[in-house]
Amino acid sequence: MSGELDRYDSEVDVVSSATALAMHGLFNPAGPAPSTGDALPPLWHWLAFLPRVPQGELGPDGHPRRHAVTRPEMYPQRMFAGARVSFHGVARIDYPLTRTSRVVSQIEKSGRSGALLIVTVENKIECEGELAIIETQDIVYRSLSGPVENDSDELSVIPESEWIWKMDLSLESTLLFRFSALTYNAHRIHYDRRYAMNEEGYPGLVVQGPLQALGLLEVVRRSTRDRLVSKFEFRSMRPVFDGGTLHLRAQPTSSKVDMAAYDHLGRRTMAASAEFS
Repeated sequence: MSGELDRYDSEVDVVSSATALAMHGLFNPAGPAPSTGDALPPLWHWLAFLPRVPQGELGPDGHPRRHAVTRPEMYPQRMFAGARVSFHGVARIDYPLTRTSRVVSQIEKSGRSGALLIVTVENKIECEGELAIIETQDIVYRSLSGPVENDSDELSVIPESEWIWKMDLSLESTLLFRFSALTYNAHRIHYDRRYAMNEEGYPGLVVQGPLQALGLLEVVRRSTRDRLVSKFEFRSMRPVFDGGTLHLRAQPTSSKVDMAAYDHLGRRTMAASAEFS
């Protein structure tokens, strides 16, 4: 979408049953995949409204050039930092979805890694004319700042006693590649190891933030199938890289679930929470 403040963009798309089947297989679940007419599991709307720009419109990092922000030369690196999502109705598989989007704000800050630009985008999604989802995303653009922290950091211990629901995800490069393919995400830090290490200073392939968020909700979905998520929010806390195991943890209460993801060194990479209807 355009980077102009308060400019509304609208488009129509669908999450097909074939795409839902592909996503279903990503987490090795039991049971059949959701099919035509079934409600989309939380966050599976990310399988629609993909950035289908021509190949010639991609920038050197794999992102579409038309997504450029204020002074893009100052902020060449991009990260999906977090989101707040509320579910107001039902979005269904193979049903047309309409998304209306706008840029809410662009804020420049100075962080530990250098200059940052935080762009907040609001998406409203309707299914059959009824509001289904409101989502607010935070996207962080940063300046080139040299190598990021890596596995030399001190080992931490996952506080297992705090978590009841648990799932571990093997962070194989094929998992990252398949998720990028499903979401048509051409950002090279997720599949091009040489680019990720030599150009952006990472110690390996970067695990997608949305993949971690979907994994956390998969833990909830497997643990309680009779309750509907009404709100979900997550915040990325540090990058996590391929080659290890992502530990997905959740702790339910009467009305909500607290969640966290940890890397193979026990460091928390994402914090999240969900509320039930």
